[in-house]
Order: sequence, then structure tokens, then C-alpha cells
Amino acid sequence: MIKTRLQQSLGIEYPIIGGAMMDLSTPEWVSTVANAGALGLHTSATYKNYEDFQRALRETKDLTDRPFGVNINLFPMMEKPDNSRFLEIMAEEGVLIAETSGFAPPTDLAEQMKDLGIFWMHKCVGVRYARKAESVGADAVTVVGFENGGATGNLNVTTLVLVPSTVDAVDIPVIGGGGVVDGRTLLAVLSLGASAAIIGSRLLLSEECPIHPNVKQALLDADELDTDVIMRSVGFAHRVWMNEPCRQVAEIEARGGGLDEVYPLVSGAATRRMLTTGDLEVGSLSVSQGVGLIREIKPVKAILEDMMEEAERMQRTLLAG
Repeated sequence: MIKTRLQQSLGIEYPIIGGAMMDLSTPEWVSTVANAGALGLHTSATYKNYEDFQRALRETKDLTDRPFGVNINLFPMMEKPDNSRFLEIMAEEGVLIAETSGFAPPTDLAEQMKDLGIFWMHKCVGVRYARKAESVGADAVTVVGFENGGATGNLNVTTLVLVPSTVDAVDIPVIGGGGVVDGRTLLAVLSLGASAAIIGSRLLLSEECPIHPNVKQALLDADELDTDVIMRSVGFAHRVWMNEPCRQVAEIEARGGGLDEVYPLVSGAATRRMLTTGDLEVGSLSVSQGVGLIREIKPVKAILEDMMEEAERMQRTLLAG
């Protein structure tokens, strides 16, 4: 059976991190991922006040006795929250796993996380950022290749190269992602030296994921060519499913348009409308190239069990020669 040091440090059944999903990471969803054996993550940016955030942590604890964590968003926001307060609430509630993601490691929060006993994972897109995170005290780093859904950065390095490069560069555990959707891709990332894999797109196509059936069917029908990177010219490179609004964004960028034109097409409000109403002609959705490998919608538990069974079966086959 596959066991890694990070998996044991986090107290999770499988070496799998369920990617944080803005607006979707409700207590019900986070607990579903945790109960299925992976690490579920809340998203701090979802919450407009600290009371709602604390309530969500408590509701999640009522739904699972397994570990879960919180993604602390470091990207620019219209209303910048006090991330230090989020960390204080986490410690108060005994939620001691944090993932940070942004342009640079949060040196201003590093000492606080240590003092609170929080296990800190920093998500980044390149080796130099991983080294920086390690130097200021991160317990683990997450790197995602260019195949990844969501923020890709501008380095254009694929998972196959980025993960081992990072493993060679740091002494802390590395979590790898970008196109991990089944047992084959899970084993590949672990074989590259990662201590766990982070998955997102595969979980979108689960029975429990709280998005409209129209969206799930559209993703199920998609192949590996139906995603692309947009918003690179405005400093927010993201890989998304290429629906009509995202094609419009690409056209705006091609003629030199700016963020003021792009934003209405990819705003959180537009995406929430797509995910809740099933209107595929509004909003944007982060999806990896691995969406083309997903063939069916299943319960989260079955997805994770199948991934682990396939990975372990392939591992035994390879060892047997």
C-alpha cells in the first residue's frame, strides 16, 4: 500500500489533497472530501466576514472527524481581508492545516503559523518560489504544472519536469499537481518524488460536487484540447474551459484590451451564475487538460478508491517487471 511521509504528517488516508475551490468549498463539500480519505480544503476568500468563516469550520467539524484545512488566499482582492485573523480562528477551532497560494510566500504570516502550531503548505508555480517558501518556514510546498486548471503562472513548465525539479531543490515534502485525474497520473506524480498529489478537475465531476448538471455534462464532453490559458496579458494567467466568455477574453487580449474589459466576463459573480444556473454562456471555470481523461461522474469516495487501486495495481505491475 502506498504511504508517504506527508500523508502520515497530515493524518490522511490517501496521499491526495482536494484542491480548494472558490465558492464550492462548503462544509458539506470539504467534509465529503475528508471522509473519502483525502485532505479537504476550505477557501478563506469565500467568506466575507470572520463569523461566517468560524461557523463554517465548526459545521465541518460536525460532519467529519478527519483532518481538513484552509486555503489562505494571497492574490489581490477588491477587499483585502486580515489573513492573520483567519489563522487565529483556525487555531481557536483546532484546524491546524493551512495552504497559502499567491504570487509569493507570506513572510508576514510565517512566524504566526509556527506559533499557532499550524502545518503550512505553500502553493506555487516554480522552483525558486518553492525554495523561498522553504527558507521562511513552510512545512511543504505544492507545485502545479502548466497542465493545471486555474493559476498557471508564466513559467510554462509541465508537471513532468516541475515536480522532480522541485523535489531536487528542497528538503521539505512536495505536493504535485497538474492533470492528475486517475490512478495512472497519481502514480506518475508520486513516482516523480512527490509526497502527495493535488487534484481538482476530477472532483468537479463527482456526484457530490455542488455545480449544475449542465456544467458537469459539458466537462464530461470536453477533451484535452478544450482548455487554454487566458488573462496572461493582465497578470492573472489561468487555464480554463474555453466557453464563449473565455474565447471573448482571448480576443480582447489579442487586440490589447485591459482588465476593465476582461473582468466582467470572468468575475466571481459571472462564474457563480454559471455554476448555479447551468448557463454555459457566462463566467469562467478553471479546468486542467486532464479533463479529457475523465469518462464518468462518480461519488468522491469511489473516485479516490479507484485512483488508489489503479495506482497500487500499476505499481505492483512495474515492480514485478
